[in-house]
Amino acid sequence: MTLAFEDLHPGRSYDLGTIVVDEAEMLDFARRYDPQPFHIDREAALRSPFGGLVASGWFTIALFMRLYVEGMLSDSTSQGSPGGEEFRWLSPVRPGDVLAGWITVEDARASQTRPDRGTALMRGQLVRDGSPVLTVAFRGLFGRRVSL
Repeated sequence: MTLAFEDLHPGRSYDLGTIVVDEAEMLDFARRYDPQPFHIDREAALRSPFGGLVASGWFTIALFMRLYVEGMLSDSTSQGSPGGEEFRWLSPVRPGDVLAGWITVEDARASQTRPDRGTALMRGQLVRDGSPVLTVAFRGLFGRRVSL
């Protein structure tokens, strides 16, 4: 059944599945969008505080987004997002890491002006070996099954 605003109850969590950090994709992204030495140069990364290559935080968010779309949005009434409120990179992400994604609904509010939709405050995270590497908070806009 298609996920709609009515399904987004505060406290409900969604398992978004897992993704493996692909080194070639990580490097391609960094070379194009975040070419800091510890993201693109193996030798420079060894001399950095990270002691090796690490993913751009923005790449890590893109991995989360991929899981969110595949695990929740692809069969939903999603109408986008009015914005994010928080992004935290808690631990470096490296090639080969296996990351698990989760979303928890914190709040859901029907629109006061558009009865066909509502927004949900979501808290998401990517976890490696039981420890979060990324946390995010944002609002998602979802259509309702029945307009009131």
